[in-house]
Amino acid sequence: MLGLKLPTDPRWVNIVEKNLEEILTDHAWCEQKAASNAITIITYNPELTDLVEDLLELVKEELSHFEQVFNIIKERGYTLGRERKDSYVNELYQFMQKGGSRNASFVDRMLFSAMIEARSCERFKVLSENIEDVELAKFYYDLMASEASHYTTFISYARKYGTDVDVDKRWKEWLEHEAKVIANYGKQETIHG
Repeated sequence: MLGLKLPTDPRWVNIVEKNLEEILTDHAWCEQKAASNAITIITYNPELTDLVEDLLELVKEELSHFEQVFNIIKERGYTLGRERKDSYVNELYQFMQKGGSRNASFVDRMLFSAMIEARSCERFKVLSENIEDVELAKFYYDLMASEASHYTTFISYARKYGTDVDVDKRWKEWLEHEAKVIANYGKQETIHG
């Protein structure tokens, strides 16, 4: 369903397990950034009432996930660290087309967002299936469905409003690009690292 070209090596979980505090902090900030991204999309497209309504729900969900991760951090006696730079997301951001039509920019922002949700969903699946920590395995399994839903939301709106863009062709370009980007990751205890 997600169409990702390069799956995460399950051995990435071995790296994650060595520093759960770091992965949880990184994950918390990923949820906050996802909420901020959705708010940004709303501010640029307030006339799309259906989009605004759906993204408001998505924002609430992302902030709820942030709170859930924060609570796990506290329960385990960890401290939420400072926001982390997400080099993976920054590399994807550079791929977004800029300077074209407003509609083309909208589509690319939606595909950028869908890509991040797709990879997060895939990573949560890998975590849920391979991490030895039973509580975290269940937590990531539960979040996996939510991320898939967010992916679908972004792709659907790209297709709905991308009237002058070949969305499927552009999505294939995103998938090819993301495969090259993610090939350099999977070596750190971060969601996309």
